[in-house]
Amino acid sequence: MLAAALGVAGAAAVTTTAAAAGTARPAAAATPSSGTPGAAAAPAGSKAARVAEYHGWSGQADWLAGAAKGVRAEAGARPGIVISRPLGSVDYTDPHTGTKAAWEYATWTSPVRTLSVPATEAIVSWNARTPDGTWIQIELKGTYSDGSATPWYVMGRWASDDGASSIRRTSVDDQSDDKSSVWTDTFSIDDPASGLRLAKYQVRLTLYRKPGSKLTPTVWRVGAMGSDVPDRFEVPASTPSLPKGRELGVPRYSQEIHKGQYPEYDNGGEAWCSPTSSQMIIEYWGRKPSAADLSWVNPDYADPQVCHAARATFDYQYNGCGNWPFNAAYAATYRDLQGVVTRLGSLADAEKLIDAGIPVITSQSFLKTELDGAGYGTSGHLMTVIGFTADGDVIANDPASPSNDAVRHIYKRRQWENIWLRTKRYDANGKVVSGTGGVCYLYFPAKPSSAQRRVLGELGIR
Repeated sequence: MLAAALGVAGAAAVTTTAAAAGTARPAAAATPSSGTPGAAAAPAGSKAARVAEYHGWSGQADWLAGAAKGVRAEAGARPGIVISRPLGSVDYTDPHTGTKAAWEYATWTSPVRTLSVPATEAIVSWNARTPDGTWIQIELKGTYSDGSATPWYVMGRWASDDGASSIRRTSVDDQSDDKSSVWTDTFSIDDPASGLRLAKYQVRLTLYRKPGSKLTPTVWRVGAMGSDVPDRFEVPASTPSLPKGRELGVPRYSQEIHKGQYPEYDNGGEAWCSPTSSQMIIEYWGRKPSAADLSWVNPDYADPQVCHAARATFDYQYNGCGNWPFNAAYAATYRDLQGVVTRLGSLADAEKLIDAGIPVITSQSFLKTELDGAGYGTSGHLMTVIGFTADGDVIANDPASPSNDAVRHIYKRRQWENIWLRTKRYDANGKVVSGTGGVCYLYFPAKPSSAQRRVLGELGIR
């Protein structure tokens, strides 16, 4: 029963932490550049092939369509699932504290999803609330294109806090079946060149609470992005689509002013690009941590909410704040916010989102010579796209700036698009290493406007 409730880990290697807090992962395939969401570039007049698909479960009908064991679907303004009658209890020893405790649990398993894009990679993201003394586990199981099945892979054990009654949120290392592996937060086919792909998948949620407690986690959304992005060092340029440009009023926060603060969370501010970017967008939507949330932060520190975001996104196994789904889950702990991890096909997709008022957090890696005006190179870094100039260049809040006032940058469109969408690049030593292939975080209201809903729907986010 413990194996079923907590998942079974296999054997796989884990990549090393990138200096700028962008989670290191196996080489993703290079991403395309066209106006079609998740589509590869194609000659004019031809139909571009899709390379990524996001699918989520978030509505009442979605929850009722899954297999519920000990959970119930709650209707209302924001439907979700909660524990109704636990199936039993299991013991869990927290690997990061050594604490062994019993937990009641209940499960929800999604219907089987057939991917329109048979995938070499998949990333699961979720939105939930976990009161102190509760937590959730998220798993993925799939069917390969050869008809065989993956094991249930643990994609995260997550709690919104790390207090005395909570587990330490964590990814799970050493998971593999010799066909695929999990690298921190990403399911990956071990040998994409073999032609093997993930054809179908299910997601399983396990909700936990202290025995006898009446508290329960609530899960509002869970979804997965599957992708098969072809390997490439360079992507074609997209055409600007906002003739007048547009810039959103996103707050500016520097990670650099937090150097040396709370080094137990990924070496302090030097590596906090992901939570700093997340905090900027959370506050763009008018949300902030409460005074009680920030009471643990040294009052002498500026922007204590950035310290809070680092702690709240910290993955105790990865030992960093760059776990992509953990950042999206953190954003969704705020009132009526949703967070999704997906891939976009080009800056044209990002322009549509900006035009609808939705900023985009992007993950990229580059040499100092590949992005004019940055002044640094990085093996992995998160920034926020907050707008575009009339010429189509990218307006970005770059947290790797010496002060809050210096965070806003304008980067050349062609350079930005290539470093973000490619999946292969050369590092400073001339070695071929991976790129992120268009990965991004999208944070948006639980009740989007009609324009926002339309654009998100074009990206498969409903």
